[in-house]
Amino acid sequence: MMEAGTKPRWVGHADLDAFYASVEERDCPEYRDRPVVVGALPGHRGVVAAANYRARTFGIHSAMPIAEAYRRCPDAVYLRPDKAKYARVSRQIFEVLGTLTPVVEPVSVDEAYLDLTGLEKLVGPPETIGREIKRRILEATGLRASVGIGPNRLIAKLASEHRKPDGLMVVPADQALDFLAPMPVANLRGVGRETQKAFARIGIRTVAQLRAIPLRYLQEALGKGAAASFHAQALGIASADVISGRRRKSISKEATFEEDVRDRDILHDVLRNLAAEVASTARRENLYGAVVTLKIRFAGFETHTRQHALSTPTHDERMILGEAWRLFHHGKLPNKPVRLIGVGISRWAQAQSAQAELFGATQQRDKDERLLETIDRAAARFGKGALQVGCRTKPSNRKPR
Repeated sequence: MMEAGTKPRWVGHADLDAFYASVEERDCPEYRDRPVVVGALPGHRGVVAAANYRARTFGIHSAMPIAEAYRRCPDAVYLRPDKAKYARVSRQIFEVLGTLTPVVEPVSVDEAYLDLTGLEKLVGPPETIGREIKRRILEATGLRASVGIGPNRLIAKLASEHRKPDGLMVVPADQALDFLAPMPVANLRGVGRETQKAFARIGIRTVAQLRAIPLRYLQEALGKGAAASFHAQALGIASADVISGRRRKSISKEATFEEDVRDRDILHDVLRNLAAEVASTARRENLYGAVVTLKIRFAGFETHTRQHALSTPTHDERMILGEAWRLFHHGKLPNKPVRLIGVGISRWAQAQSAQAELFGATQQRDKDERLLETIDRAAARFGKGALQVGCRTKPSNRKPR
């Protein structure tokens, strides 16, 4: 609850609708009104990276094996991802958001939180601010966004999801509990399949039911930490802080499969895409990670993480993928089908370690940095088909630390 006399906080959440697929539809009008799937091509091993809303009516979603997507909709438009173009459009979007408020916190290439507190005097009420966000993004990029505005990050995020695609929803603080009450608990942050099963066992399906159950019963079913988190969300309690230029502790990306995957080629293809996204984000923020982390989840929520410390910090997808794939092969992981796979980097360090000060190592690093800078410049200028970088895939015999 807000104390009397306290200025109301307004947090915005802007989320581009089916970002990759929408960019492709924008650039090729003949794709409009057709299912569009971005990812591997039919006949090749790999997965869906993104699907537009028409494709989703066929049950196609991200991380689905491309063979299954093709079986469901052979007439869809299938395209390889053009990460360079998407990165260029992403930069445009964040530039647009920065024209409304200086406090913008990127979450991924296509979504961000915004501190909108105090903009009423400059722009108008929250509904007007939301319409202005959508208008400016559409005018600058030709893309549509869903926008949610609320008293904190949780409500803003749920509001932006509530009326997708091309939605706008404002939830004042005094309406937050009513907004949350009928929602499925699956909408809350951090609710996975196993948590949903735990909720179902104790008869909880909606946020209102979650809110009504005594906390001690939740703790017995979920454990103290998870129970406290979900109970707070049910009461609409969350942070309202939006931090521009927040220094991350880590950068990570993960993908969850609808059906468990054993095929190593599919797993490698997904891991390669995740490593490229992690590396692109790190380069944009001028961060070099000294530790690579692999995350693997199997059925029954069995989760394993493996880490390896690099001799030289990096934001190069080739190194990130190479280390993650070695961890997959040499990390003594169970030989089971995979439910989720993820990769991340952390422990920021300077680009040059003491070991890299050797003349030969420095020369090689300079060459690598020039290559990455060239790739990024070409992406910004030319977009699709500019430059691509290969990634080592053959694991070595070196064991992870």
